[in-house]
Amino acid sequence: MANLSTTYMGLSIKSPLVIGSSGLTNSIENIEKFAKLGAGAVVLKSLFEEQILHEASHTLKQDSSNYYPEAEDYIRNYTKQNSIQHYLDLIKEAKAKVDIPIIASINCTSASEWTAFAKSIEAAGADGLELNIFVMPSDPTKSGEENEQIYFDIIRKVSAETKLPLSIKLSYHFSNLASTFEKLSWTGIKSITLFNRFFSPDIDITKLEVKPSFVFSKAEDIGLSLRWVAMLSDRLRCELSASTGVHTGKALVKQLLAGAQTVQIASVLYKNGIESIEQILSTLNKWMDEMGFKNIESFRGKLSIGKTANPAAYERVQFMKHFAGID
Repeated sequence: MANLSTTYMGLSIKSPLVIGSSGLTNSIENIEKFAKLGAGAVVLKSLFEEQILHEASHTLKQDSSNYYPEAEDYIRNYTKQNSIQHYLDLIKEAKAKVDIPIIASINCTSASEWTAFAKSIEAAGADGLELNIFVMPSDPTKSGEENEQIYFDIIRKVSAETKLPLSIKLSYHFSNLASTFEKLSWTGIKSITLFNRFFSPDIDITKLEVKPSFVFSKAEDIGLSLRWVAMLSDRLRCELSASTGVHTGKALVKQLLAGAQTVQIASVLYKNGIESIEQILSTLNKWMDEMGFKNIESFRGKLSIGKTANPAAYERVQFMKHFAGID
């Protein structure tokens, strides 16, 4: 049997399959199953910056009759601590139950006071911290450089608070994606995950309201991350973790061939059950045995843009007639 061990955020893990942040990783029972079935690491459900700040504001509004400045400071501090206490307890319990890395996750949009939470997460025993960062570039008064600077500010402030290895999970909404990601990899972070999945709006034409849609990824969604993993894996000074559209063992193999160090899954666990982990890893093992690869590093990145015989395939964005099947 092939050796599936690799690293994630510089941490040694037993397989390249990482359980991505989702509601499924908010349960000790599930985390134990993930570890037993062969997952290399688990990223806990994200703690939201906006959720914590909202809870503090909501508590203040509920008791505005007794408002005074000292009370505001106390309530804000209390609600922040109360909001993350369950999260810190989850980290501690998970570390006590399993022997694979437990990665905390914070969903953030600014470099505000929330960065101090990183100290508590480190003290709770987390093995690493994922920063799920997204700044919607929708403000026409802000330049691309101003939006991008927020990412660097967040990394700088969190790095000052903790010695935990950091990973950043990013979107593809950048005007100069390759250059920005390369510069981000110089900041000392250990990994970049491509790409995070966000709320997608839809419209209910009967109720005339905006509603969420497209909650889970589809197998066809792999194309976007596969392209950029292949194009960036030879250029960055940190690891790349692939996310979105990985629903089978074959998809896992593809991302590793493109140059991903690890591959994250979530949607497939909702659709096919947690047990699908075993099937995905079995496919990887069987493929490696058939191809004669003894370990992950013997083929990882073999089809990245710098090593494939056809690098233009990753650069091409327009359909050619014979590719599209159109005369």
